[in-house]
Amino acid sequence: MAASPTYGELTDKGASTNIAWHEASVDRAERAKARGHRSAILWFTGLSGSGKSTLANAVNAALFKRGLATYVLDGDNIRHGLCKDLGFSDADREENIRRIGEVAKLFLDSGVIVLTAFVSPFRADRDKARALVENGDFLEIHCDAALDVCESRDPKGLYAKARAGQIKEFTGISSPYEAPENAELRIDTGGQELQQSVEIVISTLQDRGVIPAA
Repeated sequence: MAASPTYGELTDKGASTNIAWHEASVDRAERAKARGHRSAILWFTGLSGSGKSTLANAVNAALFKRGLATYVLDGDNIRHGLCKDLGFSDADREENIRRIGEVAKLFLDSGVIVLTAFVSPFRADRDKARALVENGDFLEIHCDAALDVCESRDPKGLYAKARAGQIKEFTGISSPYEAPENAELRIDTGGQELQQSVEIVISTLQDRGVIPAA
């Protein structure tokens, strides 16, 4: 009979054993009471160039100006560190979003409003991130801009490289984007003014009791 894994060992499937969740001495409810607002995950999804990072950062600035605890998890920033070992295959994209979902969950528990800006092209991956937290804690925000609009912006020159075959598995060109079917918000980032989009997100957070009215 094989010996049982000892503390710190991995099973043959790579899963950690002999671990338990450590309850914090200060819980989420206490943090919410102290800060005067609930925590939440705002998951901005859309094509490259749709305005996810722009909108997430603008909402973050508006919330911070009110004195609320916030943080933005941006796709490029995450790939500089936490996910620097991942590429852009379907499997790597899935793992990228899995990691982000777990990190966002920790931010939620810490009492912070965390805004994530990722293409996150597959519904199943976004649904898994949503399933990590309680109902009402996850707001999917679809930054909806037509492909031609995103391509005309092409802030990093990625679409041009994808069209030229220099980038493989590029979402919207050689890899699919599965738009949300039941997102909490759909923002017309292709034609709507940024400030108007910010106000819609802020208003939604107020209506849902995440933040107090100004």
